[in-house]
Amino acid sequence: MPDQVQLVMPADPEFLRLARVTAMGLASRLSFTIDEIDDLRIAIDELVFGLIGTRGRPGSVAMTYSLLEGGLEVTGVGTFDDGLPTSGLTELSELILDAVTDEHALDTTDGKPTFRLLKRRSEV
Repeated sequence: MPDQVQLVMPADPEFLRLARVTAMGLASRLSFTIDEIDDLRIAIDELVFGLIGTRGRPGSVAMTYSLLEGGLEVTGVGTFDDGLPTSGLTELSELILDAVTDEHALDTTDGKPTFRLLKRRSEV
């Protein structure tokens, strides 16, 4: 099993910085380049906003950061109290995610909104 870090935060954009800083710190530990770390920051923003929208919502987002051989996988699960569907990804968000991640998805699993991203470190 890969090393993992878990973070549970309110589904509020004010707490998104915690998700980004965690990803950036772990990517730095994995020797990602500055550009790759910035790509990861952008991907976290797009996917979390896809779950919670730009205004947030009542509930929480549980994130798991898995340190892999040569990469970082981030998964998230939203638990919301409002019963509304996720905001989803815009066409622009999809294009951005295609450019900055190796893999990404925003789905519903077991009735809960989820996301996944994979960012591999470039071989130097």
